[in-house]
Amino acid sequence: MSFIAPETIQEQAVELLHQYIHNHQSLKAKERMQIPSQEMPNQDPHIRRHNLEEVALGYTPEEARLEAMRCLDCKKKPCMDGCPVQIDIPGFILKIADGNFQEAVDIIKQTSLLPSICGRVCPQETQCQETCTVGIGHKNVDKAVAIGRLERFVADWERNQGAMKIPEVKPETGKKVAVIGSGPAGLVVAADVRREGHHVTVFEAFHKLGGVMRYGIPEFRLPNEIVDQEIDTLKKMGVEIKTNFVVGRTRKLADLIDKDGYDAVFVGTGAGLPLFMGIEGEDLVGVFSANEYLTRANLMRAFDRKNSDTPMYPSKVVAVLGAGNVAMDAARMALRLGAEKVYVIYRRTEVEMPARKEEVLHAKEEGVDFHFLENVKRIMGNEKKRVNAIECLRYELGEPDDSGRRRPVVIPNSEFTIEVDTVIVAIGNGSNPLIHQTTPQIDTNKWGNVTVNDKQKSSMDKVFAGGDIVLGAATVILAMGEGRKAAAAINEMLEEA
Repeated sequence: MSFIAPETIQEQAVELLHQYIHNHQSLKAKERMQIPSQEMPNQDPHIRRHNLEEVALGYTPEEARLEAMRCLDCKKKPCMDGCPVQIDIPGFILKIADGNFQEAVDIIKQTSLLPSICGRVCPQETQCQETCTVGIGHKNVDKAVAIGRLERFVADWERNQGAMKIPEVKPETGKKVAVIGSGPAGLVVAADVRREGHHVTVFEAFHKLGGVMRYGIPEFRLPNEIVDQEIDTLKKMGVEIKTNFVVGRTRKLADLIDKDGYDAVFVGTGAGLPLFMGIEGEDLVGVFSANEYLTRANLMRAFDRKNSDTPMYPSKVVAVLGAGNVAMDAARMALRLGAEKVYVIYRRTEVEMPARKEEVLHAKEEGVDFHFLENVKRIMGNEKKRVNAIECLRYELGEPDDSGRRRPVVIPNSEFTIEVDTVIVAIGNGSNPLIHQTTPQIDTNKWGNVTVNDKQKSSMDKVFAGGDIVLGAATVILAMGEGRKAAAAINEMLEEA
């Protein structure tokens, strides 16, 4: 797909909207299927690779209404089956088609307080949009109604009006709930429990809230301003915030219940323990986990060299190992931090990549060089123990493995080298081990994930858990889904107490 100037997309949308605006409510399904899907306007890739401004510019009202008119308002609402938090998707989309943007936001916020975030970073193409009838009718998920883009549009519209509604909070109950971690799961729990009138305290280890949304996702995908504004809503609801507070070190989890009088605790500490490949040379200067690299750039604002003292390794040629969304974020951030060349090295083909197609496309547009069916055998260094090259092997695909993807098989004697000065390992993260290490009452599985029942209840009395600490490294929306289940169970328990 080639880059299309935003003004061209806007002109096309306005012209088409005039054709449908007066009679869109009477359009038949066949006519709605013929409305072309609306492209998302983006920054020019040659410009954006040098800045941290958001790549996707968002729909205009005309583009949003036109895209919304493509919805068939199916009776069975299959899109909702793919939504972990069960948003009334056809309901809010039909309001957009009618131009009732505030009503659309109100529908979304009945089940989700983070629409600006979910609309940007959730993998809709494998969730709500995968089951969309329009996409199935076109035999192409890319032709599904752009549910995520529409969610983003109305959330941004409300914020730009400067009058965001604060959810209603029931009278105080006198019950106290502690939420450990301010990532997506924790924020959802805080909101849903606070709505019921319980006092909520969020404990965050870092100096700023947001969890992976703050330290892991670059601002060119999710601006910090948006995370701040979503969190501000919680503060206005009366949620108490305590930063620089490491539960397990500053205060033990059991003490929150036994000494501080919390009636329930939710653990949402995420999956922040980086995984490495266990190959020669990973201890060289110039090798980073994607977690560290992105945290320095995002949370510690290393990209802002004039106003930040955070050190960042100077890189000219970078190799990123992995092919998920985190790998795409790291590769694209490396470009913005001044790298002249960035390689993404992956042992399968593009078809098997776990990253979102949109993120891969954006990386390609910005000049990231993809090496498929290759993997690093060892990292090489100079006499100063600094990275100067990687030795790689070529692969071919064999039979499918347990994940359903074809297994990569090494081609013998296929070694070759690539000169690089920086290596970023982005092959995943393990669950944060601190809670388990300091709270032996909580059971975990062999990967260190907290084990829970179908209501997100852990083995420890009054303690619930959800998000990446339970799932392993997953998505924002799946973490939110677990947060909603945990909040419902906490509210039920406190009501019965």
